[in-house]
Amino acid sequence: MKTYSISEVAKELNLTVYTLRYYDKEGLMPFVERTPSGTRLFKESDIGALKVIECLKSTGMPIKEIKNFIDWCSEGDSTLQRRYEMFLERKANVEAQMEELKKTMEVIEHKCLYYKTALDAGTEDIHKNDKIEVSNHN
Repeated sequence: MKTYSISEVAKELNLTVYTLRYYDKEGLMPFVERTPSGTRLFKESDIGALKVIECLKSTGMPIKEIKNFIDWCSEGDSTLQRRYEMFLERKANVEAQMEELKKTMEVIEHKCLYYKTALDAGTEDIHKNDKIEVSNHN
């Protein structure tokens, strides 16, 4: 079975070695084996687990909650319901983030159109009601 070094895993996941060591210190990688001298040996399945951790982290999930998830995985089938509910909650969280991003995109698209028409006209004056006035008064 092929194993990977911490630097290889860091490169694969676009993380720093420091981040992986931090995850280990926080108890997010109890599955990673070590050599007698303490060197971490990552398997393909460990990289998959770290991808899930990164996914959860990107949704804004705190490390403490990710640790709970890792612990539930170690406990086995008795925690399937809790893990399922956690992912339903994450799904709802991401859907809310996507709605917010959609609103943000609408504003950005509006401003792209605003500046495109201003550029085409050679002036911003065609948008008097939409113009952001910047005062230079102190």
